Amino acid sequence: MREIVLDTETTGLDPYQGHRLVEIGCVELFNRIPTGQTFHRYLNPERDMPAEAFAIHGLSLAFLKDKPCFAELVEEFLRFVGDAPLIMHNAAFDLGFLNAELERCGRPLIARDRMIDTLLLARRKHPAGPNRLDDLCLRYGIDNSRRTKHGALLDAEILAEVYVELTGARQAQLGLTETITVAVIGAQAIVRVRTTPLAPRLSDAERSAHLEFIATLGAHAVWHDYLAHDASDGRAAKSA
Repeated sequence: MREIVLDTETTGLDPYQGHRLVEIGCVELFNRIPTGQTFHRYLNPERDMPAEAFAIHGLSLAFLKDKPCFAELVEEFLRFVGDAPLIMHNAAFDLGFLNAELERCGRPLIARDRMIDTLLLARRKHPAGPNRLDDLCLRYGIDNSRRTKHGALLDAEILAEVYVELTGARQAQLGLTETITVAVIGAQAIVRVRTTPLAPRLSDAERSAHLEFIATLGAHAVWHDYLAHDASDGRAAKSA
């Protein structure tokens, strides 16, 4: 499933009081895993930059004055997000600004049912709070040391990690049990098992280096149990 984690920076708090977007950052997820595909643009707000907003994100009007306005990149933005669910922290804020810009361009608004609000997810999971993005990073051990000021792409990247933790997807990805794909058709289940095992990806040099490392851990290192198990499996396969 494709999802888009999205964050914005603005000139203020209310798009219907003349405030505008100045930055959009998006991170693409597929099955809750970042694909490496991002969308990041600075925008000319076509107005002044209040000191309060500049103190938050550090984007000056001098920096933004030669950047495109939203109408110039709306097509590119809409192509990137497609019809994927949009994941935002305090989603009503970002969605309000996005829809205000789309309305100015005469484009259809983004439906509220596409939103996944990580702030609401966090409040349900951690009702005692606090649930700001920085607080959630601290709770889940996510490195946010680069976040000296708000930045849309950096915040979207961090939020993607927070979202994975909030939804429990990281534990699912780290499951250590063997899995078998099962397709169910009506009441009949068809179990698909690989006919040929995957070829080993480790080279002989890498195996040798690993064994040399294990030798430095001492005679009682737990790795020796696994080596003995592998050796017995190999002997059983040869005798068969």
